[in-house]
Amino acid sequence: MDDKDHDGQARPPDVLIRCSEDPDLLVQLSNRQFLDGDETVFSIEAKADGLRAAIPDVTVSIWDGAGDLAAFLQQLADDFRGWPGKRTWHTNQLTLEADFHSGGHVELTWKLRPWFPQRAAWEVSITTWIEGGQYLTALASDVEAFLARP
Repeated sequence: MDDKDHDGQARPPDVLIRCSEDPDLLVQLSNRQFLDGDETVFSIEAKADGLRAAIPDVTVSIWDGAGDLAAFLQQLADDFRGWPGKRTWHTNQLTLEADFHSGGHVELTWKLRPWFPQRAAWEVSITTWIEGGQYLTALASDVEAFLARP
């Protein structure tokens, strides 16, 4: 596979989020593309024991109000002492919920679902536990590089 996107720009490396409790449980962001000045598209895949779910075309638009995923993760990292309740980022096909737990552990729940509404719709939820602070800061930085426009 070519390491250039459709505009000839070098693709950023994939982002791999492994669960600290179970390294075989993971979420991967890959194949980032820019459709126009307003939309970014990427693939997301979730893997766990006996589970593999993928959405090949998660679309984030400046018009959908989701905001910047990297900024959301950076805000979590900046609040390394914790926060009350759940924090949520979402777009049509992906929801990310974050809960802070004692000992600096962060629970990230990734919910994947197809874009188009239909009667036979599905949704997959996978939870990765990660260490807050430096690891979460590195994740935010990796996602920022992955989603950065040239």
